[in-house]
Amino acid sequence: MQIRNFEQLMAEARKRGPKVVAIAAAHEREVMTAASDSESLGLAECTLVGDQPTIERIARETGIDLSRMEIIHESDPRMCANKVMELVGQGKVQIAMKGKVETGDFLRAALNKDYGLRRGNLFTHVGVFEIPGMDRLILVSDAGVVVAPDMEQKFEIVRNAIEVAHALGVEVPKVAILAATEMVNPKIPATLDAANLSKMADRGQIRGGLVDGPLALDNAISPESVAVKGIQSQVAGHADILIPPDIEAGNVLAKAITYFANGKMAGVVVGAKSPMIVASRSDSHETKLVSMALGVLLAD
Repeated sequence: MQIRNFEQLMAEARKRGPKVVAIAAAHEREVMTAASDSESLGLAECTLVGDQPTIERIARETGIDLSRMEIIHESDPRMCANKVMELVGQGKVQIAMKGKVETGDFLRAALNKDYGLRRGNLFTHVGVFEIPGMDRLILVSDAGVVVAPDMEQKFEIVRNAIEVAHALGVEVPKVAILAATEMVNPKIPATLDAANLSKMADRGQIRGGLVDGPLALDNAISPESVAVKGIQSQVAGHADILIPPDIEAGNVLAKAITYFANGKMAGVVVGAKSPMIVASRSDSHETKLVSMALGVLLAD
């Protein structure tokens, strides 16, 4: 069954849970609330790696029950990230989650060869959006990890996003490689990359989905725009996955969806041995919770 909204995502994740989640620098109110809710819903069994006195104080102030959670005391956020990745590498936990620690420090710990999390793939962020008026979830990648991807990295971004779409029940996801125009223009490098990725998919180098580009955003999601412009494509107007040209375009697109279109987001970093939840510290516990549910769907 294709998962089309976050209610369905949560329901499916509850069927597959609980998974063991370790949270780095867990001494933060929203992430602790998400951890508590995830345990109550049967999504996760949480290990909190962080400053224990602060964790206990927040629990008292918010009424969070810590009795079912393991707490590993560590006050240094970087050491928290290292401990979480060590636990993942040892197979003791199935999902790593970022708390009150910088994203760069969290991902550097994941890249440490001593922990064995790398499986040869590029680490990429996949955002999953529930947007009012849309009949399906929309995936955007990469809007959070790879700054200025080259062709090889865009290939990995597409491949990872297709894997996430499959986990959401999209059998043949439609992937739109975005640019400023649907026409190939040598003066716009993003259009050349898009055309190359599309041809790679035609030749079977990218499997599991339909890939087309370059496509402007309107051509990717609006059947009306496609009809007006006379674009012939199996992807145009019906994209499930949007691949922006770089992190700046991706970040702006993701935040425009949430702030202008009142969309809701779940996010996960994939490409490692286990999924990693890298929600922003400003995200609500609801965003963190649905991101945990997404991680549950992706965890082995």
